[in-house]
Amino acid sequence: MLVDPFLLAAVAAVLFLFYHVINRKYQFFAERGIPYAKPTFLLGNGASVLLKKEDLLKNVQRTYNSFPNAKIMGMFDFIKPIMMIRDPDAIKQIGVKDFDHFVDHTPLFTPADCEDVGTNSLFGNSLFALRGQKWRDMRATLSPAFTGSKMRHMFELVLDCARSTAEFFREEANAGRTTEYEMKNVFSRFSTDVIGSVAFGIKVDSLREQDNDFFVKGKALLNFQNLKTLVTVIMLRSAPKLMHRLNVDITSPKMNAYFKDMILDNMKQREIHGIVRNDMINILMQVQKGALQHQKDEQDQKDAGFATVEESSVGKALNNRVWSENELVAQCFLFFLAGFDTVSTCLTFVSYELMANPDVQQKLYEEIMAVEKSLDGKPLSYEVLQKMQYLDMVISETLRLWPPAPFVDRYCVKDYLFDDGQGTKIPIEKGQIIWFPITALHHDAKYFPDPDRFDPERFSEQNRPKINPATYLPFGVGPRNCIGSRFALIEVKAIVYHLVKNFSLEQGAKSRVPLKLEKSMIAMIVEGGMWLKFTPRDGGK
Repeated sequence: MLVDPFLLAAVAAVLFLFYHVINRKYQFFAERGIPYAKPTFLLGNGASVLLKKEDLLKNVQRTYNSFPNAKIMGMFDFIKPIMMIRDPDAIKQIGVKDFDHFVDHTPLFTPADCEDVGTNSLFGNSLFALRGQKWRDMRATLSPAFTGSKMRHMFELVLDCARSTAEFFREEANAGRTTEYEMKNVFSRFSTDVIGSVAFGIKVDSLREQDNDFFVKGKALLNFQNLKTLVTVIMLRSAPKLMHRLNVDITSPKMNAYFKDMILDNMKQREIHGIVRNDMINILMQVQKGALQHQKDEQDQKDAGFATVEESSVGKALNNRVWSENELVAQCFLFFLAGFDTVSTCLTFVSYELMANPDVQQKLYEEIMAVEKSLDGKPLSYEVLQKMQYLDMVISETLRLWPPAPFVDRYCVKDYLFDDGQGTKIPIEKGQIIWFPITALHHDAKYFPDPDRFDPERFSEQNRPKINPATYLPFGVGPRNCIGSRFALIEVKAIVYHLVKNFSLEQGAKSRVPLKLEKSMIAMIVEGGMWLKFTPRDGGK
């Protein structure tokens, strides 16, 4: 069968034109005189992750290391140019000082020119996804909910979940059942219990009731690997304007309704019966009434922990914006999205490092026992937990070695000229995406000698002043940092306290030391799971 030469020529011309257009996009940094990592055609600099040749952390570090003397370098997310900010001073300048040019996250599932995402989307109305003035107003509205004074009130709810988790493993050990557990699964269930109690006002026991409705639905909500969700994500990314007009959301209407109805019903019952509970729903009810005020707590800022981020002037601003029920409910929804995976991931690596470094675990156990002795039978308090220096050092070092987010992004909202005052001037145009490479900074030997070694002493009182704050960013940078850093840290510390108090965390038959990460482009997943053995301590309870 003969092939029409004209058809062949037309196809060749289209392919050549396509190649030329894409290749032209890859000249973005060359035309601006900015050093950049050479991309793979169509796949950009993430090709090795997409093709499962390396994990995301290694990919970010390798890209960062390709131009060790550059303050700003280029890379490509598929064919989209990304500016990676490598220099700590540049990070402070762009992320903090000139924040007004970089207020937003990259628009993921809505058009870039659309500040109002509509009334139905829970993800779109969450603090993470909001943009512009609406984000500023919501940040200022919610900021008082995450101060030290509010954390004190919520602490009992977190502590109850931590105690219950430790008691469960005691019961298992006393009954002669398995003592080896996959820790990501364990901590996902613990995180679910905390979120259920603190954000949704419900009692959940996900270890004793493995298939409870809240855990099952939450896990389904966060499963971005299934085909339907992947297709939705691709469509939202590739045709955001069309998907916005069609009112397509990242989560299903059924799932949105489940979480929304749970919160609104709870609020209604509390209003009717005058119930007050120190949790997020009570805070949302205060927001509705305009009764939530920012309170300064200097002692808490001192004791909150090295990784805690301080609220900027944006979070302390006043506004009289009236929020819809959906906009408020969306913040509890974000609590689930942000807290479920990041906290359980952090705890997975904390438990690994304690297992792999028994000397560190022993020193932490001794600090815990000293605290127990000082308590003299009284329950652990928020203030006492916050003052535990070695516990904070262990958590801080884990967040350095295994940051929950390998990088954070910002979106340029108005044209900007980066000028370091030393001769480097780089225009950053409106619509440009920038990355702060957290994991690469945390593993740079210039800032953290012998960076792959787990060493809590880096964060001792005498060594902390040596750390440049712009090189340690586990909760992000600038006014758009993580609003929930305090809460995340008390959650992590509470469960670590109770587990190490009651058990020795040891290698089991399924444990892998050193661990390996799966070559995933979405999350930090330990290859084969992170297994360890709980050996009960005598008199730990």
